[in-house]
Amino acid sequence: MKIGLTYDLRTDYLKQGYSEEETAEFDKESTIEGLEQAIQKAGHKTIRIGCAQNLMKALLKGETWDLVFNISEGLFGEGRESLVPALLDAYKIPYTFSGPVTLGISLNKAFAKQIVRDSGVNTPAFFVVSKLEDIALVKLEYPLFAKPISEGTGKGIDAKSFIISKEELTRVCSNLLSKFNQPVLVEEYLPGREFTVGVLGTGENAFVPGAMEISYNKNTHNFYSYDNKENYEGRINYEVVTGDLLEQCKAVALNAWKALNCFDGGRVDVKIDRFGKMSFIEVNPLAGLNPTISDLPILCGMNQVSYQDIIDEILKSAIQRNFTVITNENCNTLQSGT
Repeated sequence: MKIGLTYDLRTDYLKQGYSEEETAEFDKESTIEGLEQAIQKAGHKTIRIGCAQNLMKALLKGETWDLVFNISEGLFGEGRESLVPALLDAYKIPYTFSGPVTLGISLNKAFAKQIVRDSGVNTPAFFVVSKLEDIALVKLEYPLFAKPISEGTGKGIDAKSFIISKEELTRVCSNLLSKFNQPVLVEEYLPGREFTVGVLGTGENAFVPGAMEISYNKNTHNFYSYDNKENYEGRINYEVVTGDLLEQCKAVALNAWKALNCFDGGRVDVKIDRFGKMSFIEVNPLAGLNPTISDLPILCGMNQVSYQDIIDEILKSAIQRNFTVITNENCNTLQSGT
């Protein structure tokens, strides 16, 4: 198959003057190289497309691909992750990972939590602060935790995100509303152990290849913040999850994955609440795929699942979703499916 690659290269945006934090979700050259090698090893031809603007230009020129391997995050707005799949849908070009609706809902952490909660999955009580006046309506039990509603890579999360009073809540929300120009998700703090769970596949075929526990060294605030994620070496410890804890992680992750209609592969973050129950935090349906530094490849590697295995499973799921093999006496063809 001829497979196009859509992505946002971090160095391209840094050259345009965007900051390190603004570009934190974007990919390194080593990520694109790793993907190309794995996809080619799976027997396919790869063509670099790049960002959404490059995709639009290529589509207008009439270019097409059998499948697009999409990891483009986008830069602006709550629909930024939805742009590439929406464009590909318009041209009936199949692609890996979730569709525009799921990506838009998942990026808005409150929308995702509402759907997951209503499907019966445990998640902490929460409230959305869209303006400072909303703080008077917060009826949650302290301590609380606050973060921007639609950011990734730990943006907007630091030691101040842990809140023990209304005064602190007002101060933190005021800062986040001003800095990120979007609502703030405020939820009851989860004091227990923290895990990130890999998911591969779609629907009833989805499975968990492994999970890892995230813990923090002394003198490091105990949150998976932007600073900790960018400088994780020496600060964060990863450990394989086994036994009953793994089963609890699997149950929450797979139920949330299916409730949000996520496809092909990604990660679900979970944590134990004050009652000792595993709780959904958020989903990442476009998880990082750098072979050495991204959480999904790290946790898979710790569970004897190679990087090649990850890419093979993602491609297998996407091809099964998008194509139906039609066989008759005269031909075998691939026809676009539903």
